[in-house]
Amino acid sequence: MKKVFLSACVLFSALCFTSCEKEEVSKSTYALDQSNSKVKWKGYSPVLFHDGSFNVQSQDIKVEDGRVVSGTFTIPIASIENFDLPDHIKPVLLEHLKSPDFFNLALHPTAFFKITKVQELTNGAAGTNYTVTGDFTMLGQTHPITFPAKIAVEGSNLNLDANFKLDRTKWGMNYAADPALGEHHILPEVDIEFDLTAHKK
Repeated sequence: MKKVFLSACVLFSALCFTSCEKEEVSKSTYALDQSNSKVKWKGYSPVLFHDGSFNVQSQDIKVEDGRVVSGTFTIPIASIENFDLPDHIKPVLLEHLKSPDFFNLALHPTAFFKITKVQELTNGAAGTNYTVTGDFTMLGQTHPITFPAKIAVEGSNLNLDANFKLDRTKWGMNYAADPALGEHHILPEVDIEFDLTAHKK
């Protein structure tokens, strides 16, 4: 009887150790590779567009069993860049975008995105395989957003790509949003692209 009891204890301990080891291996934290990660933007008027990017930072992208479950992303507004204008004109646009008409850099130097839910997506367009939901904070306001994304976790590397539209007026960015302005009207919806690369910490 004593041998049976000891064998049961050994088996129970082995199962507990195996279970704990498996749980530890299945949970990982990833940090963005800032040199290879950007949030790209593209804004439109009826007659033209401007596009560019922001830097993005994150140290706490949580992955469980190969799937992203959470993460917080910081976007410094001062990092805004423009791609389409000549170098001598770019500063004019960028200073206007940093002004109270748009991002109001002096009062709101940072935007944030916090993932609250990631759901698997079947038959997603353009190779997307997940739907990402989270809280986006800009100009002191926080509102939920949801978008399809292509997420790949391979070993110590993680890639997230997404394209979606964001209505800037929901966060109070209303400059030139009146269609009556004609050619000077700036459309409320902005194209956003996440091009993110992360590595396991």
